[in-house]
Amino acid sequence: MKIAFVGKGGSGKTTLSSLFIRHLAANEAPVVAVDADINQHLGAALGLGEDEASGLPALGAHLPLIKEYLRGSNPRIPSAEQMIKTTPPGAGSRLLRVTEDNPVYEACARTVLLDGEPVRLMATGPFTESDLGVACYHSKVGAVELCLNHLVDGPDEYVVVDMTAGSDSFASGMFTRFDMTFLVAEPTRKGVSVYRQYKEYARDFGIALKVVGNKVQGPEDIEFLQDEAGEDLLVTVGHSDWVRAMEKGRPAAFELLEASNRLALQALQDAADDSYAHRDWDRYTEQMVRFHLKNAQSWGNAKTGVDLAEQVDPGFVLREGAAAGAVSPRPAPRPTPQPAPQPA
Repeated sequence: MKIAFVGKGGSGKTTLSSLFIRHLAANEAPVVAVDADINQHLGAALGLGEDEASGLPALGAHLPLIKEYLRGSNPRIPSAEQMIKTTPPGAGSRLLRVTEDNPVYEACARTVLLDGEPVRLMATGPFTESDLGVACYHSKVGAVELCLNHLVDGPDEYVVVDMTAGSDSFASGMFTRFDMTFLVAEPTRKGVSVYRQYKEYARDFGIALKVVGNKVQGPEDIEFLQDEAGEDLLVTVGHSDWVRAMEKGRPAAFELLEASNRLALQALQDAADDSYAHRDWDRYTEQMVRFHLKNAQSWGNAKTGVDLAEQVDPGFVLREGAAAGAVSPRPAPRPTPQPAPQPA
């Protein structure tokens, strides 16, 4: 599943996404973790030292390599220079898979061991001195969007993206790339304001959205979040001594995380897994094409000097089990799992 963590700055979005990644790794699930936040803290939250975290390769710095690899032998894309962040795959394109080895992972991913379990970690990269005053951060996350457009994940495989804070992710089509979006909200008016924005923006795109209440101190906080988010509220999380030790750089073994928080993380995984039954590859591909045509008309055609609408392969649907560039029949829908108990 492709899973996004979003929320207001300071809500605990990165901390919760790192805990979820640790939870998946503890369950021996294949995980690709992506730090797509303007403030690059996911590496540190996963236990990397300062030098290790700052030394992660930047996806944006390898954009030419990513484009050249993904375009493959697609005849609709004669050169990597004609690809933009929204370019969709077609016949002949190379597709990424979670567990494979490929030049993109080799250049842009690093393996992080979490209690002995490997996780692939990638990062968009921070602003450089040459970017200051002239570059938009959305140009950095373009490499993430391009990879997600070409990524095919199967059951029990997870791509977890720590998104930029607030509603900035709506400045690109990347917010439609996920099977489940977890919005981290504090029990305050400011804390739920991003939820309202996300709910409003996402309404027309069929985005599965669940709220994770964080920094909850008692029943009044839970009642407030229930009143504001209603049935979108999935779980709430309170104080954690384990997290406090982790933030000091001295985490205990993950199995010692408080039982209530382990239950909350399992509820997140259950909600993500349940959404698998509703995965719609046709809609996913249609939305990909929709945003590509919008970007092409807005700026892409002028930048590349070509009509980028010609990159769209009308017969191609990105779906699980397809060979690179192949069109496969739509799989039969899976039975809807029974909902798991949801801890408060």
